Order: sequence, then structure tokens, then C-alpha cells
Amino acid sequence: MKKRPAKKPTVVSPARWLTARRSLLRQEKKFSRLRDELTRQRRALPWVKVDQNYIFTTSAGKKSMADLFAGRSQLIVYHFMLAPGWEEGCRGCSFVSDHFDGALAHLAARDVTLTAVSIAPLKEITAFKKRMGWRFPWVSSHGTEFNHDYGVTFTPAEIAAGKVNYNYALREIPMEELPGLSVFARDASGAIYHTYSTYSRGLESLIGAYTLLDLVPKGRDEDGLERSMQWVRHHDRYESSAAR
Repeated sequence: MKKRPAKKPTVVSPARWLTARRSLLRQEKKFSRLRDELTRQRRALPWVKVDQNYIFTTSAGKKSMADLFAGRSQLIVYHFMLAPGWEEGCRGCSFVSDHFDGALAHLAARDVTLTAVSIAPLKEITAFKKRMGWRFPWVSSHGTEFNHDYGVTFTPAEIAAGKVNYNYALREIPMEELPGLSVFARDASGAIYHTYSTYSRGLESLIGAYTLLDLVPKGRDEDGLERSMQWVRHHDRYESSAAR
């Protein structure tokens, strides 16, 4: 696909720029209020009790889902696309995960634990995590139905049937793994509840680099690409000049 020619910018006086900026600011404030309301509605979603006894493999041995909370009452799980035998993790998931480490202390201060979960064996997860230099918790659900139950891992039979249930609809996706995020809460009795999951473009809010790119004149500069994130590489795969 050919890249579209860059649109020539409109150059105006400082006074006209200020008028245009104030007009946009009114729209930005409207969007912020709408986002606040959407966030309120998200928090008001009903909960579903988690009765399955999922057991995960971690660097500290086998752990239950309750253990993943690490003593806190809220848990964010990022469903990282890394299946058994893959040479490396998904580029898009890696792009998202590059933003996790800096948030860990801040999340902990607000009673939140974050962990990634993949169906690959822990040994394969650990090797890729070391290569990428990440610190966030990342556990294996290998041998469990966890990722399948939360809509990101699909069986050969489901794929052969032509459609899989992803992002709350049946879709033609011939892949065994897709990304997602799920949120859980734990009450004083120890009961665990599923409160929220999001997939596909719902994950964009995790990508701070996109937020920064949306501020610059060229934006994400993805219009001429066959796939929006086609340009993304693992952070150790960019040319050295791109990382400086």
C-alpha cells in the first residue's frame, strides 16, 4: 500500500492559532468529561464470581489465583500472546508491556497488582522476559483453561470451525492466541470476582507511546500501512538510531 502524501500544514498568525487552540480545548474538555463518565460506568459493571481453581506456574513455584493478588484486593491480568514453542512474544503485546514496569509502584500504592499471563511454559516466558529486560510479574497458565476461559486462547477445533469468540462476538480469526486484559477483585472473605475484560483496540489505553504520538503533527503515521501496528518492533529490534 502506498503511503499517502503528507498534508501541507496551515500556517497562521499567533492570534489565529490561539483561537483555533481554544476551540479544540473545548472539544478536549468535552472528551475528558465523556471519558470520566465511561470510566464510571465501567466501574459500575456487575461482578462474576470466579469458582475455578486456577493454578499458575511462577518463579516462586505453583500459585493459586488468590496468590497472584500479592496481598492486595485488585488484580490486573494482561493476557500476553506467547504460546508454547514460539521463538519470541508477540510484538504488539511487547509494545504494550514496555509500559508496565514504571507503573508497578504506583499501582501497588492504590491496592492494585499487575501481572502478565501466557500459556507458554515458564521457562520460555523467563527467557523472553530476560531478553526484554522487564521486571513486572509474568506467570504461566500452561496446562490450565485460564486464557481460554477469558477469551484469548482458542482450540484447534474452534479455529477449524471458522470463527472464534473474541471481543464479545464470533470472528474469523485463524490464530491460536490474541491479546486481552482482565480485571479481578478479591473481597475480605477471600472470594474472587471477574469485574472487567477488554480486547483489541480496548488495549490502546495501555500504550503511553501512542498517547505521545497522538500529540505530534504526523500522529501515529499508520494510514499507509496494511495493519496499524505493522511498524512496531520489539524494542531491541529497532535500528540503533531509532532508539536514541
